[in-house]
Amino acid sequence: MRVISAAIVTSVALAAPAVAQERSFNFSLGTSVGAAPEYMGSDSYGGVVTPSFKFGSLKWGSVDTGNGVRGIPANGLSVKGAFKILGERTVEDSPELAGLEDIDLAVELGFGLTYQQTNWMAFGEVRKGVTGHSGVTGTLGADWIMRPNDRWLFTAGPRVNFGNDEYANTYFGVSGATNFADYTASGGALSAGIAMSGTYFIDDKWALEGTVSYEKLMNDAADSPLTLNGSEDQWRIGLGVSRVFTLNF
Repeated sequence: MRVISAAIVTSVALAAPAVAQERSFNFSLGTSVGAAPEYMGSDSYGGVVTPSFKFGSLKWGSVDTGNGVRGIPANGLSVKGAFKILGERTVEDSPELAGLEDIDLAVELGFGLTYQQTNWMAFGEVRKGVTGHSGVTGTLGADWIMRPNDRWLFTAGPRVNFGNDEYANTYFGVSGATNFADYTASGGALSAGIAMSGTYFIDDKWALEGTVSYEKLMNDAADSPLTLNGSEDQWRIGLGVSRVFTLNF
């Protein structure tokens, strides 16, 4: 009887770590430096530092989603989280905006749907401002995907960006400015363009990524006095580094 009890205890002890290993969270954190317009509609550019987060996988009991940051996503339809950061807009950095209220750094959170195939993907996402603005915005896009080998990943595709009235008026509306006539911006499709990225995987943990994007402001965003005094053409470039983390619990 003692032998049986000892065997049971030993079996449970050996099984416990295996069960614990079933619970894991895989993701990456990174940061990039680059250049972007001083504010939406501006024709002046400045340096930017942008943090990044990418979901890889979650395994917890009956939940088993994702193939990991470095894994190839499964084909088909999936739900994803959406995350975006917009830099602050201040009169101190852009004196021509005298009279306009500063806009704090904005963090947007939301969700999206992705349809994935081996060499292409299409997606749509909706985000809500939790800091900086409280409007609703979103993006429709698609990417061509190329993986020439295990070290390189390239993507490129079109984007269309939307925003509701509150979002549009926050970034393109004008009230009480010294240098611009008052203007109320309405929501809708606010820009369209293309985004390209190239990633080099240094090893299993670290990666380098370069990004280039172009968008042309449209509709009420293009008609804003801020844009008419600046430019409809908005370029952004960045070079960053990221690291993969896997938490077992």
